[in-house]
Amino acid sequence: MKTRRDFLKTSGALTIGSLLWKNIPEPAKFKNVGIQLYTFRKEMQDDALGTLKRIASLGIKQIESARSEKGNYYGLTPNEMKKVCADLGMTLRSGHVHVDNKFSQTMNDAAEAGQEYLICSTMPTNGQTVDNYKKVAESFNKTGEECKKMNLKFGYHNHEYEFESEKGQVLYDVLLNNTDAGLVHMELDLGWVIVTGKKPMDYFTNFQGRFPLWHLKDMDMVKKQSTEFGKGGLDILQVLKQSKQSGMKYFFVEQEEYTSTPFESMKENMDYLAKLKL
Repeated sequence: MKTRRDFLKTSGALTIGSLLWKNIPEPAKFKNVGIQLYTFRKEMQDDALGTLKRIASLGIKQIESARSEKGNYYGLTPNEMKKVCADLGMTLRSGHVHVDNKFSQTMNDAAEAGQEYLICSTMPTNGQTVDNYKKVAESFNKTGEECKKMNLKFGYHNHEYEFESEKGQVLYDVLLNNTDAGLVHMELDLGWVIVTGKKPMDYFTNFQGRFPLWHLKDMDMVKKQSTEFGKGGLDILQVLKQSKQSGMKYFFVEQEEYTSTPFESMKENMDYLAKLKL
């Protein structure tokens, strides 16, 4: 079993300080592309440092972590994760977490890691009802206040089920209407939006400025699963043109299924972005 010290080594005597890699290629147009590390979930579990190095070589600048069997930072301490990313020219910007009885420690770790955002990745309570979503909204407002005291920004990431309706109301809209925009920062997963038949642009218009974070994800509309950019149902160019209206500050590419490998798919996605003409 690998220890934390093992994570700070690769073949040879590689240390965190020696991970400052120069001549990392920049994408031709988008200079601040982010990645949700769930895209590389197996690779991060197996070799966190080596995987982050390869991610940096693609021109990625913003990192969003995700919970794993080894914790929120893949076996590294929060400070180690922060330093590794910084040495590679990247920023640990955000992290997907659960709001549970360990959330106080989660906030402390995020502050140590230097993150800006803590994102709740799933609904904390079950119940596809207006009443439940109102209760969740109230709890999110309180959680947002707790995070704000620690100079963290709390937010929520959607899947597809939030766009179901109850009593004539779209549940995601209930969440938006009952959360404080200054305390709950929405991360809109564009792929799951289009799978439900909704249009991201409608949300950008009706809830302007509410979406500082995106998951930029194209979706195969037949298989209802993610795919490489340009192969699915998301009009990527159009949504990027609406980024200002949405309030988007950072977007994280996320892909959960791949034609071949995660790295080959991500290289294809980066090449696609580089060729876009905004």
